[in-house]
Amino acid sequence: MITVSNLSLNFSDKKLFEDVNMKFTPGNCYGVIGANGAGKSTFLRILSGELDPSSGDVFISKGQRMAVLKQDHFEFDAHTVLNTVVMGHKRLYDIMVEKDALYMKEDFSTEDGMHASELEGEFAELDGWEAETTAEKLLMGLNIKKHLHQKLMSELSGDEKVKVLLAQALFGNPQILILDEPTNHLDIRAIAWLENFLINYENMVIVVSHDRHFLNKVCTHMVDIDFGKAKMFPGNYDFWYESSQLALQLSKDQNKKQEEKIKRLQTFIARFSANASKSKQATARKKMLDSLDVNDIQPSSRRYPFVGFTPEREAGKDILFAENISKSVGGVKLLNDVSFTVNKGDKICFTARNPVAKTLLFQILMGEIEPDEGSFRWGVTTSQGYLPNDNAKFFDTADRTLVEWLRQYSTEKDETFIRGFLGKMLFAGEETQKNPAVLSGGEKVRCMLSRLMLSSTNVLVLDEPTNHLDLESIQALNNGLVTFKGTMLFTSHDHKFNQTIANRVIALTPNGIVDQASTFDDFFENENIQKKISDLNEA
Repeated sequence: MITVSNLSLNFSDKKLFEDVNMKFTPGNCYGVIGANGAGKSTFLRILSGELDPSSGDVFISKGQRMAVLKQDHFEFDAHTVLNTVVMGHKRLYDIMVEKDALYMKEDFSTEDGMHASELEGEFAELDGWEAETTAEKLLMGLNIKKHLHQKLMSELSGDEKVKVLLAQALFGNPQILILDEPTNHLDIRAIAWLENFLINYENMVIVVSHDRHFLNKVCTHMVDIDFGKAKMFPGNYDFWYESSQLALQLSKDQNKKQEEKIKRLQTFIARFSANASKSKQATARKKMLDSLDVNDIQPSSRRYPFVGFTPEREAGKDILFAENISKSVGGVKLLNDVSFTVNKGDKICFTARNPVAKTLLFQILMGEIEPDEGSFRWGVTTSQGYLPNDNAKFFDTADRTLVEWLRQYSTEKDETFIRGFLGKMLFAGEETQKNPAVLSGGEKVRCMLSRLMLSSTNVLVLDEPTNHLDLESIQALNNGLVTFKGTMLFTSHDHKFNQTIANRVIALTPNGIVDQASTFDDFFENENIQKKISDLNEA
C-alpha cells in the first residue's frame, strides 16, 4: 500500500499541487491524468522517491519492492539485453554477480563456500533459476527477438531500447509498478501484449499514459491532477470523462430538479457498469461503480479546445487515384507498387511496420517529394488540408506573434476574429502575443489544427495528429473528426482514435498493400488479414 498524506510541491513560485491525500492499494491499476504541465510525471517521481515533495509524506508498506520504468535510454548501453532486464530486480542481479565473482576466485575458501551457499539459498527463493527464462518471455512478448538478447543495449534501436526497459520494469513481479508513458514507441501488437500483461497483474500499478484505449483496458481508478489538486475516482478513463461531462451538463441545467439529476447519474453508472467485461480490472471496476455514490461524481474543471472541420464545399465523387507508387530510402524499398482509390466519405487509417513508409506516402500525395515510380491524381473538386508529422518549418520565425502567425492562413484578417479563434484553441490574453517559435510541442500542434480548420478543405491528410497532445486535446480532436463530413487519410498510434474514426484500413508493406473496408479492431483481429500482412512483410 502507498499512503499519500498532505502532499504539496512547489517549483519556484509555481504550485503544482497541494494537500494531496489518497491511498493506493494492491490489486488495482491507477491511471494518472492531467493537462500538459499539470505535474503527472512529477507526481510519479515523488511516489517513487526520486523527488522530495515541498511538504507532506509518502508512506510505503514495509517489504514492498517497487519497479520504475527508466527514462534514460542510454543508462544500460554497456550491458547485454538479457542482463538489463534481470537488473530490474536489483537484489537478484546483485546475487548473480556476487556468486559469479566467488566461483571465479582461485583461492576459494571454506568461508567463501558458506557465503556462496547462503547466496544460493536466497537466489532460489527469488526464483533466480527461472530468471533468464522469465526475462526471455517478457522480451519475446514485446517482440524483441531471441537473436538480440545477448547483444549490448548500445547496439539496439531507440524503439527496441524502450521495449527492453519496459521488460526490465515488469521483471520479477514487483509489488509496486510505476510506468510513465509505457506505450510510447510501442507498436499495436506490443501495446496489446502489455495490456494483457497488466490486466492479469496481481499487484499495484500506477501509470501515466496519453493512450485512452490503454487506460480504459487496464485501469481500475483514475487520479486526476487538475488546477493544483489531485483527486482519485473509481473507473477507467471513459467513465471519468463521460461522468464528469454529464455532471457538468447537469450542473448548468438550472431547470432540472435535484432528484432528476441524481436519477440520470444513477442510470449512467448502471449502464457503464453493465458494459464491464470479464477481465480482472473490469470486474473490480464494476464492484466499485455499483457502490459509487452519485455525489462522488463531480464536474471537471478541465478545459477542452474546440476542434471542428467544416468543408467550404462538398467534394464530388472522384477523390484520389494512386497507381503503382514505389519509393526507396537508402536503398531500402519502403513503398512498393502502392495502388488504391479513395472514395467520397472514406476515413482511411494507414498502418505500417516501418512508420517512415506512412510519412513518405503522405509526402508524395501532398506533392512534397516525388515517387520513384507510379503516379497519383486528386479529383478536381477536392481541396486538401495536410498536417505533417514534422511541423518545424511552420514555426521558423523570430519576429511574429501568434495572432500574426495565424492571420496569414485566414481569409478573415480582423484581429478580433483571429483572437476568438485562438481562444477556442485555449490561447487567450497574453498567450496570443507569444512568438510561435517558443511554443511547446502540444501548443504547436494546436496551432496547426487551427490553420487546418481555417483552410475549410474537404479532404484531410493527417500524419500522427495526436503526437504531443494532452488527453483533452486528443479527445477534442477525436470528437471533431468523428463528425467531419469530408474524407480523411490518416495515421495515428492512438488506438481509440483509429477505432472511432476509421471505416477503412490500408496496411503498407515493402511488398504491396492490404486494403480492407473495416473498423480498426476488426482489421487487426482478422487472422487471415494479419497473416497476409505478415507474409508480405517477410517476403
